[in-house]
Amino acid sequence: MLTPRQYVTRLAMVAIGLLLLLLLAPGIGTESASYGWWDAWRAKLGVEITVEELAQRNLADYDQDGTVTPDERYGFVTTAGRIWDQRLPRTLLALQVGITLALCGAVFQVLFRNVLATPYTLGIASGGSLGALIAMRLGWGVALVGLSTVSLSAFCGALVVVGLVWWVARGSRRLTATELLLAGVTMGLFCSAMMMLVTAVSDERVTFSAIRWMMGSLDPIGRVAGTVMWPLLIPVWIFLVAVSRSLNQYRVGDEIAISRGVDVTRLQAGCVLACTIATAAVVSQCGPIGFVGLVVPHIVTLVFGSDCRIQIPASALVGGGFLILCDWASQLAMRLAGWVTDRHLGSATLPIGVVTAIIGVPIFLFLLRARRSSV
Repeated sequence: MLTPRQYVTRLAMVAIGLLLLLLLAPGIGTESASYGWWDAWRAKLGVEITVEELAQRNLADYDQDGTVTPDERYGFVTTAGRIWDQRLPRTLLALQVGITLALCGAVFQVLFRNVLATPYTLGIASGGSLGALIAMRLGWGVALVGLSTVSLSAFCGALVVVGLVWWVARGSRRLTATELLLAGVTMGLFCSAMMMLVTAVSDERVTFSAIRWMMGSLDPIGRVAGTVMWPLLIPVWIFLVAVSRSLNQYRVGDEIAISRGVDVTRLQAGCVLACTIATAAVVSQCGPIGFVGLVVPHIVTLVFGSDCRIQIPASALVGGGFLILCDWASQLAMRLAGWVTDRHLGSATLPIGVVTAIIGVPIFLFLLRARRSSV
Protein backbone atom coordinates (compact mmCIF):
# COMPACT_ATOMS: atom_id res chain seq x y z
CA MET A 1 0.00 0.00 0.00
CA LEU A 2 1.52 3.29 -1.11
CA THR A 3 1.46 6.30 1.17
CA PRO A 4 0.02 9.63 -0.07
CA ARG A 5 3.56 10.99 -0.32
CA GLN A 6 4.61 8.06 -2.50
CA TYR A 7 1.57 8.59 -4.73
CA VAL A 8 2.44 12.26 -5.23
CA THR A 9 6.10 11.46 -5.84
CA ARG A 10 5.35 8.87 -8.52
CA LEU A 11 2.78 11.07 -10.24
CA ALA A 12 5.28 13.94 -10.23
CA MET A 13 7.93 11.68 -11.77
CA VAL A 14 5.53 10.65 -14.54
CA ALA A 15 4.58 14.29 -15.19
CA ILE A 16 8.25 15.34 -15.34
CA GLY A 17 9.00 12.49 -17.74
CA LEU A 18 6.13 13.60 -19.95
CA LEU A 19 7.43 17.16 -19.96
CA LEU A 20 10.88 15.93 -20.99
CA LEU A 21 9.33 14.01 -23.88
CA LEU A 22 7.66 17.20 -25.09
CA LEU A 23 10.93 19.13 -24.83
CA LEU A 24 12.83 16.48 -26.80
CA ALA A 25 10.08 16.01 -29.39
CA PRO A 26 11.42 18.42 -32.08
CA GLY A 27 14.68 16.44 -32.28
CA ILE A 28 13.17 12.99 -32.78
CA GLY A 29 12.19 11.53 -36.13
CA THR A 30 13.65 14.31 -38.24
CA GLU A 31 15.28 13.63 -41.58
CA SER A 32 18.77 14.34 -40.28
CA ALA A 33 20.28 13.86 -36.87
CA SER A 34 22.26 17.06 -37.42
CA TYR A 35 19.23 19.05 -36.30
CA GLY A 36 18.78 18.48 -32.57
CA TRP A 37 15.95 19.41 -30.25
CA TRP A 38 18.00 22.31 -28.89
CA ASP A 39 18.46 23.76 -32.38
CA ALA A 40 14.74 23.49 -33.11
CA TRP A 41 13.72 25.23 -29.87
CA ARG A 42 16.27 28.03 -30.26
CA ALA A 43 15.23 28.63 -33.86
CA LYS A 44 11.57 28.83 -32.89
CA LEU A 45 12.14 31.02 -29.81
CA GLY A 46 14.47 33.37 -31.67
CA VAL A 47 17.59 32.51 -29.63
CA GLU A 48 20.67 33.31 -31.67
CA ILE A 49 22.59 30.47 -33.33
CA THR A 50 26.01 31.87 -34.23
CA VAL A 51 28.11 31.11 -37.28
CA GLU A 52 30.98 29.99 -35.02
CA GLU A 53 29.04 27.18 -33.38
CA LEU A 54 27.88 25.95 -36.78
CA ALA A 55 31.45 25.67 -38.06
CA GLN A 56 31.63 22.02 -37.01
CA ARG A 57 28.22 21.15 -38.44
CA ASN A 58 28.61 19.58 -41.88
CA LEU A 59 24.95 20.12 -42.69
CA ALA A 60 25.25 23.86 -42.12
CA ASP A 61 28.03 24.14 -44.71
CA TYR A 62 25.92 23.71 -47.83
CA ASP A 63 28.69 24.26 -50.37
CA GLN A 64 31.21 22.21 -48.33
CA ASP A 65 33.91 24.87 -48.61
CA GLY A 66 34.81 24.67 -44.92
CA THR A 67 33.19 28.00 -44.03
CA VAL A 68 29.66 28.72 -42.83
CA THR A 69 28.42 31.96 -44.34
CA PRO A 70 25.61 34.14 -42.90
CA ASP A 71 23.32 32.91 -45.69
CA GLU A 72 24.08 29.30 -44.79
CA ARG A 73 23.44 30.08 -41.15
CA TYR A 74 20.08 31.60 -42.11
CA GLY A 75 19.19 28.44 -44.05
CA PHE A 76 20.12 26.24 -41.09
CA VAL A 77 17.99 28.28 -38.69
CA THR A 78 15.04 28.31 -41.10
CA THR A 79 15.17 24.54 -41.52
CA ALA A 80 15.44 24.01 -37.76
CA GLY A 81 12.34 26.17 -37.26
CA ARG A 82 10.43 24.13 -39.83
CA ILE A 83 11.39 20.94 -38.01
CA TRP A 84 9.87 22.40 -34.83
CA ASP A 85 6.69 23.24 -36.76
CA GLN A 86 6.47 19.67 -38.07
CA ARG A 87 7.44 17.65 -35.03
CA LEU A 88 5.92 19.37 -31.98
CA PRO A 89 2.32 19.51 -33.30
CA ARG A 90 2.53 15.81 -34.11
CA THR A 91 3.79 15.07 -30.61
CA LEU A 92 1.02 17.16 -29.06
CA LEU A 93 -1.49 15.18 -31.13
CA ALA A 94 0.03 11.93 -29.83
CA LEU A 95 -0.23 13.31 -26.29
CA GLN A 96 -3.86 14.29 -26.84
CA VAL A 97 -4.83 10.89 -28.27
CA GLY A 98 -2.80 8.88 -25.74
CA ILE A 99 -4.37 10.66 -22.77
CA THR A 100 -7.87 10.08 -24.13
CA LEU A 101 -7.49 6.39 -24.99
CA ALA A 102 -5.70 5.45 -21.76
CA LEU A 103 -8.14 7.43 -19.62
CA CYS A 104 -11.20 5.90 -21.28
CA GLY A 105 -9.64 2.44 -21.15
CA ALA A 106 -9.01 2.72 -17.41
CA VAL A 107 -12.58 3.92 -16.77
CA PHE A 108 -14.15 1.17 -18.91
CA GLN A 109 -12.13 -1.54 -17.16
CA VAL A 110 -13.58 -0.35 -13.86
CA LEU A 111 -17.07 0.30 -15.23
CA PHE A 112 -17.38 -3.15 -16.81
CA ARG A 113 -15.32 -4.87 -14.10
CA ASN A 114 -13.39 -6.48 -16.94
CA VAL A 115 -9.62 -6.21 -17.32
CA LEU A 116 -9.92 -6.74 -21.09
CA ALA A 117 -12.20 -3.73 -21.66
CA THR A 118 -10.88 -1.02 -23.98
CA PRO A 119 -12.23 2.33 -25.25
CA TYR A 120 -13.49 0.40 -28.29
CA THR A 121 -15.43 -2.24 -26.32
CA LEU A 122 -18.83 -0.71 -27.11
CA GLY A 123 -18.16 -0.79 -30.86
CA ILE A 124 -16.86 2.77 -31.21
CA ALA A 125 -13.95 1.79 -33.45
CA SER A 126 -16.10 -0.49 -35.62
CA GLY A 127 -18.87 2.09 -35.93
CA GLY A 128 -16.41 4.86 -36.74
CA SER A 129 -14.60 2.70 -39.30
CA LEU A 130 -17.89 1.75 -40.94
CA GLY A 131 -18.93 5.40 -41.15
CA ALA A 132 -15.58 6.37 -42.66
CA LEU A 133 -15.69 3.49 -45.14
CA ILE A 134 -19.20 4.42 -46.30
CA ALA A 135 -18.06 8.02 -46.86
CA MET A 136 -15.08 6.79 -48.90
CA ARG A 137 -17.27 4.41 -50.91
CA LEU A 138 -19.78 7.16 -51.75
CA GLY A 139 -17.01 9.58 -52.62
CA TRP A 140 -17.87 12.20 -50.02
CA GLY A 141 -14.83 14.42 -50.30
CA VAL A 142 -16.33 17.77 -49.34
CA ALA A 143 -15.01 19.56 -46.25
CA LEU A 144 -17.51 21.14 -43.88
CA VAL A 145 -16.23 23.96 -41.63
CA GLY A 146 -12.71 22.63 -42.11
CA LEU A 147 -13.59 19.00 -41.28
CA SER A 148 -13.59 16.25 -43.90
CA THR A 149 -16.80 14.32 -44.47
CA VAL A 150 -14.87 11.11 -43.76
CA SER A 151 -14.09 12.36 -40.24
CA LEU A 152 -17.64 13.58 -39.70
CA SER A 153 -19.06 10.27 -40.92
CA ALA A 154 -16.71 8.34 -38.63
CA PHE A 155 -17.76 10.47 -35.66
CA CYS A 156 -21.46 10.01 -36.39
CA GLY A 157 -21.02 6.28 -37.01
CA ALA A 158 -19.36 5.80 -33.63
CA LEU A 159 -22.09 7.75 -31.82
CA VAL A 160 -24.89 5.86 -33.58
CA VAL A 161 -23.44 2.45 -32.71
CA VAL A 162 -22.97 3.31 -29.02
CA GLY A 163 -26.46 4.83 -28.93
CA LEU A 164 -27.89 1.55 -30.27
CA VAL A 165 -25.85 -0.44 -27.76
CA TRP A 166 -27.16 1.67 -24.89
CA TRP A 167 -30.76 1.41 -26.15
CA VAL A 168 -30.57 -2.38 -26.55
CA ALA A 169 -28.91 -2.99 -23.17
CA ARG A 170 -30.93 -0.45 -21.21
CA GLY A 171 -34.37 -2.06 -21.20
CA SER A 172 -36.88 -1.33 -18.43
CA ARG A 173 -34.63 -2.21 -15.51
CA ARG A 174 -31.30 -1.07 -14.18
CA LEU A 175 -28.44 -1.49 -16.63
CA THR A 176 -25.85 -4.16 -15.93
CA ALA A 177 -22.26 -3.92 -17.09
CA THR A 178 -22.36 -7.45 -18.55
CA GLU A 179 -25.35 -6.68 -20.78
CA LEU A 180 -23.76 -3.46 -21.98
CA LEU A 181 -20.53 -5.31 -22.72
CA LEU A 182 -22.28 -8.08 -24.66
CA ALA A 183 -24.34 -5.59 -26.66
CA GLY A 184 -21.17 -3.65 -27.53
CA VAL A 185 -19.31 -6.76 -28.70
CA THR A 186 -22.31 -7.83 -30.79
CA MET A 187 -22.64 -4.44 -32.49
CA GLY A 188 -18.91 -4.39 -33.10
CA LEU A 189 -19.12 -7.74 -34.90
CA PHE A 190 -22.10 -6.52 -36.93
CA CYS A 191 -20.22 -3.38 -38.01
CA SER A 192 -17.20 -5.49 -38.97
CA ALA A 193 -19.43 -7.63 -41.18
CA MET A 194 -20.92 -4.52 -42.81
CA MET A 195 -17.42 -3.20 -43.43
CA MET A 196 -16.55 -6.41 -45.29
CA LEU A 197 -19.72 -6.00 -47.34
CA VAL A 198 -18.89 -2.41 -48.30
CA THR A 199 -15.30 -3.42 -49.09
CA ALA A 200 -16.51 -6.26 -51.32
CA VAL A 201 -18.43 -3.80 -53.54
CA SER A 202 -15.67 -1.17 -53.60
CA ASP A 203 -12.79 -0.71 -56.00
CA GLU A 204 -9.10 -1.10 -55.16
CA ARG A 205 -8.57 2.58 -54.43
CA VAL A 206 -11.34 2.73 -51.83
CA THR A 207 -10.22 -0.56 -50.30
CA PHE A 208 -6.64 0.63 -49.95
CA SER A 209 -7.75 3.95 -48.45
CA ALA A 210 -10.00 2.17 -45.97
CA ILE A 211 -7.28 -0.27 -44.87
CA ARG A 212 -4.79 2.58 -44.49
CA TRP A 213 -7.30 4.59 -42.45
CA MET A 214 -8.05 1.65 -40.15
CA MET A 215 -4.35 1.30 -39.33
CA GLY A 216 -4.50 4.63 -37.49
CA SER A 217 -2.45 7.70 -38.19
CA LEU A 218 -0.92 10.62 -36.32
CA ASP A 219 -0.11 12.60 -39.43
CA PRO A 220 -0.70 16.28 -38.65
CA ILE A 221 -4.36 17.12 -39.09
CA GLY A 222 -5.83 20.44 -40.12
CA ARG A 223 -5.78 23.36 -37.71
CA VAL A 224 -9.58 23.47 -37.52
CA ALA A 225 -9.84 19.72 -36.87
CA GLY A 226 -7.25 19.90 -34.13
CA THR A 227 -8.98 22.86 -32.53
CA VAL A 228 -12.38 21.16 -32.58
CA MET A 229 -11.06 18.17 -30.62
CA TRP A 230 -9.95 20.19 -27.58
CA PRO A 231 -13.45 21.40 -26.51
CA LEU A 232 -14.64 17.78 -26.72
CA LEU A 233 -11.71 16.19 -24.91
CA ILE A 234 -10.81 18.54 -22.06
CA PRO A 235 -14.27 18.45 -20.37
CA VAL A 236 -14.21 14.65 -20.64
CA TRP A 237 -10.76 14.45 -19.01
CA ILE A 238 -11.93 16.66 -16.13
CA PHE A 239 -15.16 14.69 -15.66
CA LEU A 240 -13.50 11.26 -15.64
CA VAL A 241 -10.88 12.34 -13.11
CA ALA A 242 -13.60 13.96 -10.98
CA VAL A 243 -15.68 10.74 -10.77
CA SER A 244 -12.71 8.59 -9.76
CA ARG A 245 -13.85 8.56 -6.12
CA SER A 246 -17.29 7.28 -7.14
CA LEU A 247 -15.67 4.65 -9.37
CA ASN A 248 -13.77 3.43 -6.32
CA GLN A 249 -17.09 2.72 -4.63
CA TYR A 250 -18.57 1.24 -7.80
CA ARG A 251 -15.65 -1.18 -8.12
CA VAL A 252 -16.68 -3.12 -4.98
CA GLY A 253 -20.29 -3.66 -6.11
CA ASP A 254 -23.49 -1.85 -7.07
CA GLU A 255 -25.24 -2.39 -3.74
CA ILE A 256 -22.33 -1.14 -1.67
CA ALA A 257 -21.91 1.87 -3.97
CA ILE A 258 -25.60 2.75 -3.67
CA SER A 259 -25.46 2.43 0.11
CA ARG A 260 -22.59 4.92 0.11
CA GLY A 261 -24.53 7.51 -1.86
CA VAL A 262 -23.40 6.75 -5.43
CA ASP A 263 -26.04 7.03 -8.14
CA VAL A 264 -24.92 3.99 -10.13
CA THR A 265 -27.20 4.59 -13.12
CA ARG A 266 -26.10 8.19 -13.48
CA LEU A 267 -22.45 7.20 -13.05
CA GLN A 268 -22.71 4.56 -15.77
CA ALA A 269 -24.51 6.87 -18.16
CA GLY A 270 -22.10 9.75 -17.55
CA CYS A 271 -18.98 7.63 -18.02
CA VAL A 272 -20.29 5.91 -21.15
CA LEU A 273 -21.38 9.22 -22.69
CA ALA A 274 -18.11 10.99 -21.86
CA CYS A 275 -15.89 8.14 -23.08
CA THR A 276 -17.99 7.74 -26.23
CA ILE A 277 -17.69 11.39 -27.22
CA ALA A 278 -13.94 11.54 -26.55
CA THR A 279 -13.10 8.23 -28.22
CA ALA A 280 -15.33 8.98 -31.21
CA ALA A 281 -13.54 12.31 -31.67
CA VAL A 282 -10.16 10.56 -31.63
CA VAL A 283 -11.26 7.79 -34.00
CA SER A 284 -12.80 10.27 -36.43
CA GLN A 285 -9.52 12.18 -36.76
CA CYS A 286 -6.84 9.50 -36.31
CA GLY A 287 -8.57 6.20 -36.98
CA PRO A 288 -8.59 3.31 -34.50
CA ILE A 289 -5.30 3.10 -32.57
CA GLY A 290 -5.24 -0.07 -30.53
CA PHE A 291 -3.61 -1.36 -27.35
CA VAL A 292 -3.15 2.04 -25.66
CA GLY A 293 -6.40 1.76 -23.71
CA LEU A 294 -5.71 -1.89 -22.88
CA VAL A 295 -2.04 -1.95 -21.91
CA VAL A 296 -1.53 1.40 -20.15
CA PRO A 297 -4.11 0.88 -17.34
CA HIS A 298 -2.46 -2.46 -16.52
CA ILE A 299 0.97 -0.84 -16.36
CA VAL A 300 -0.38 1.88 -14.08
CA THR A 301 -2.16 -0.64 -11.84
CA LEU A 302 1.09 -2.58 -11.47
CA VAL A 303 2.98 0.58 -10.42
CA PHE A 304 0.36 2.57 -8.49
CA GLY A 305 -2.23 0.01 -7.44
CA SER A 306 -5.96 -0.09 -8.19
CA ASP A 307 -7.11 3.04 -6.32
CA CYS A 308 -9.06 4.93 -9.01
CA ARG A 309 -8.12 8.30 -7.50
CA ILE A 310 -4.53 7.61 -8.58
CA GLN A 311 -4.97 5.03 -11.32
CA ILE A 312 -7.13 7.21 -13.57
CA PRO A 313 -5.00 10.41 -13.65
CA ALA A 314 -1.82 8.31 -13.81
CA SER A 315 -3.24 6.37 -16.77
CA ALA A 316 -3.79 9.66 -18.59
CA LEU A 317 -0.18 10.77 -18.08
CA VAL A 318 1.36 7.41 -18.90
CA GLY A 319 -0.92 7.01 -21.93
CA GLY A 320 0.25 10.30 -23.39
CA GLY A 321 3.89 9.38 -22.90
CA PHE A 322 3.36 5.86 -24.26
CA LEU A 323 1.85 7.08 -27.53
CA ILE A 324 4.56 9.73 -27.93
CA LEU A 325 7.20 6.99 -27.67
CA CYS A 326 5.27 4.83 -30.14
CA ASP A 327 5.12 7.77 -32.54
CA TRP A 328 8.88 8.21 -32.26
CA ALA A 329 9.30 4.50 -32.96
CA SER A 330 7.14 4.81 -36.07
CA GLN A 331 9.41 7.63 -37.29
CA LEU A 332 12.72 5.95 -36.50
CA ALA A 333 11.74 2.44 -37.65
CA MET A 334 11.72 3.40 -41.32
CA ARG A 335 15.09 5.12 -40.97
CA LEU A 336 16.46 1.93 -39.42
CA ALA A 337 14.87 -0.16 -42.17
CA GLY A 338 16.48 2.09 -44.80
CA TRP A 339 19.86 1.72 -43.12
CA VAL A 340 19.53 -2.09 -43.03
CA THR A 341 18.36 -2.39 -46.64
CA ASP A 342 20.63 0.41 -47.91
CA ARG A 343 17.64 2.25 -49.37
CA HIS A 344 16.41 5.81 -48.95
CA LEU A 345 12.84 5.59 -47.68
CA GLY A 346 12.35 9.36 -47.42
CA SER A 347 9.80 10.50 -44.86
CA ALA A 348 7.85 7.22 -44.81
CA THR A 349 6.55 6.12 -41.41
CA LEU A 350 5.01 2.96 -40.04
CA PRO A 351 1.28 3.26 -39.25
CA ILE A 352 0.95 4.09 -35.57
CA GLY A 353 -1.57 1.28 -35.06
CA VAL A 354 1.04 -1.24 -36.18
CA VAL A 355 3.63 0.19 -33.80
CA THR A 356 1.30 0.18 -30.77
CA ALA A 357 0.49 -3.49 -31.49
CA ILE A 358 4.16 -4.44 -31.85
CA ILE A 359 5.05 -2.70 -28.60
CA GLY A 360 1.81 -3.35 -26.72
CA VAL A 361 1.48 -7.11 -27.23
CA PRO A 362 4.83 -8.07 -25.58
CA ILE A 363 4.16 -5.66 -22.71
CA PHE A 364 0.70 -7.11 -22.12
CA LEU A 365 1.97 -10.70 -22.24
CA PHE A 366 4.73 -9.80 -19.79
CA LEU A 367 2.23 -8.21 -17.41
CA LEU A 368 -0.04 -11.24 -17.71
CA ARG A 369 2.78 -13.60 -16.86
CA ALA A 370 3.92 -11.37 -13.98
CA ARG A 371 0.38 -11.35 -12.57
CA ARG A 372 0.17 -15.16 -12.79
CA SER A 373 3.51 -15.52 -11.05
CA SER A 374 2.39 -13.27 -8.18
CA VAL A 375 -0.81 -15.28 -7.55
